[in-house]
Amino acid sequence: MKSDYKNQLVYGRNPVIELLKSGKQIEKIFVQKGTTGEFEIELRNLLKGRDIPVSFVHPNKLKKFTQQNHQGVVAITSLLQYWELEDLIDNIFHRGEVPNLILLDSVTDVRNVGSIIRSAEVLGAHGIIMGIKNSATINHMTIKTSAGAAFKIPLVKVKSLANAVQTLKDSGILIYTSNLKAKDKLQNMDFNSPCCTVLGSEDNGISNHMSKMADREFIIPQIGETDSLNVSVSAGIILYEVLRQRL
Repeated sequence: MKSDYKNQLVYGRNPVIELLKSGKQIEKIFVQKGTTGEFEIELRNLLKGRDIPVSFVHPNKLKKFTQQNHQGVVAITSLLQYWELEDLIDNIFHRGEVPNLILLDSVTDVRNVGSIIRSAEVLGAHGIIMGIKNSATINHMTIKTSAGAAFKIPLVKVKSLANAVQTLKDSGILIYTSNLKAKDKLQNMDFNSPCCTVLGSEDNGISNHMSKMADREFIIPQIGETDSLNVSVSAGIILYEVLRQRL
């Protein structure tokens, strides 16, 4: 597991506290179960108002990150800077462009996310939105799979996907979802208006809540017998159709 994060690890109580005080972006913090006292109080105070996921774990979990003296806490720093959703939307409109965004609903495989990022950048999407929880961590493998595209396209991490969707809708951006039960085909959608396409998890697809919030739903036509397409392949097909229409 340690090799997945290479130079992203910060461990030990004082180093993690100083990392939080520095304001640098953090992917996640792991704290040993049962941690109490001054450190726990200071940690909790520093985390107030910051959307940093924290997991309380068994000591064996921490040992998988490092065999060094971690003192019951390990942090994973971010390899890149994330955008704020409102700033990204404003930036796109300010440039006079029509938003084309992707929202990932609990996509947890780092290679799938990396592939989606690569397709999104190549095919002209404006950015990718992910949840802080139940989403793949952006690590070296994600960036490698993206062929470096993760440094070229805006990425957004949000505390609530539902709130993010509402923000998009309030900004005049239509929400599209892919659904195997949908009646309309992908090529019959009109992607010339501001849009955001929601892509669901590898196992369960799009959550019911996200599906209910969608403005349009479509099916990617297929004639084979396999149940469905891989999420990263679906992303490429959808993004190409958006680009085709806009060209």
